[in-house]
Amino acid sequence: MKYYSTRGNGESFSFGKAVTRGLAPDGGLFMPEVFPVSSLSFDELTTLTMHERITHLLYPFVKTDFSLVGFSTIVRKVFNFPCPTQILGDNLSVLELFHGPTLAFKDFGARFLANVLAALQQSGQKQCVILVATSGDTGSAVANAFSEIEGIKTVILYPKGKVSRIQELQLTTFDKNITAFEVQGTFDDCQTLVKQAFLDAEINERYFLSSANSINIARLLPQAMYYVESALLRNDHAENTVFVTPSGNLGNLTAGLFARNILNARWQFTSALNNNCMFEEFLQTGVLSPRKSVETYSNAMDVGNPSNLERIKYMYGNAETVREIVSAYHCSDEETLASIQEMYREYSYLADPHTAVGYNGACKSMLVHKAKHHTVISTAHPVKFDAVIEKALGFSPEIPDRLKDILMKNKHSIEILPDYQIFKENLVSVIA
Repeated sequence: MKYYSTRGNGESFSFGKAVTRGLAPDGGLFMPEVFPVSSLSFDELTTLTMHERITHLLYPFVKTDFSLVGFSTIVRKVFNFPCPTQILGDNLSVLELFHGPTLAFKDFGARFLANVLAALQQSGQKQCVILVATSGDTGSAVANAFSEIEGIKTVILYPKGKVSRIQELQLTTFDKNITAFEVQGTFDDCQTLVKQAFLDAEINERYFLSSANSINIARLLPQAMYYVESALLRNDHAENTVFVTPSGNLGNLTAGLFARNILNARWQFTSALNNNCMFEEFLQTGVLSPRKSVETYSNAMDVGNPSNLERIKYMYGNAETVREIVSAYHCSDEETLASIQEMYREYSYLADPHTAVGYNGACKSMLVHKAKHHTVISTAHPVKFDAVIEKALGFSPEIPDRLKDILMKNKHSIEILPDYQIFKENLVSVIA
């Protein structure tokens, strides 16, 4: 398997090189040359264990760098928590992806990436540094995953005042190899600083940089697997499913499209957006108009220039082709609160604001796809957004035991302006 840049310079990379680089030399994102379709039928896949199935489906993407036994070991270590589906109605279910260590779907990709990079490390190489921008859950998942990996330093950038209280504590209370930068700006400012570092020749000469954002191909491959698991659970390998994916940087949606290709399925997708609805505009007009993101209750989706649209366009070419598979709907903060209230009232289901945005998108999609089953991707535990739940329902969710210790810890971060030279000076000082 070879990997190429979305910007088409023709240079090929192995899986290991694509993962460790994170970003292609020309600034593009890595994509596999093909999507290997499973040699097993849908029915045959159901006879395997989850770990056997994931190993079977993902190994063609990584076999240039891993033995089958070695890769299987990584899969067993990473996928050690469930992703259950809750049936809410005849045509509605919720795929819960928040049962990992940091209570967010990012645990799948972050843990996979951390263990893959640990296995790819070579003695004598330059200091490996993970750079990641986060609008909330990515940072906490990456901090948790890489805190267990020796020899890799991790630098997380997050927008000051734009993540929830619990999210901030989850990404600023580690020590040793984890450093958090609190940027006086937006997620897009954080993402820009990360991309500038990857293109900085001086930094790359001194350090071995890699990314843990969804720009890294190793983040998306494991995320594709929970779409597969959901489809297998419902025994739906044909065309009756619409996956409704809360969308920000479009990594989760792109992973779903990966899964569709791997299984040669005919699922439809709905991209559920908040008021940062640039992707919906792209589908309508064929043009992406990036702009400064606006703050919403579903903060992990507050992205004004979604990076993974580059991958989607690479796969499908133009908005017209994408529209055949993906629709998009956005909702306001008021609709988000109303959706939290409706899910709790109608189904006794407590949803975080991102899942609520997904539910809102599902309701709108059902008006078009009346006969299809809609599976909402639930990306985070509601306790991570307790203030929003309190505003919607008048009470806060019970705090799981695994989070109680974090609330007692002290925050450690470095506050900076969204200026690359300032970031570069601080970056060198913490990783030297």
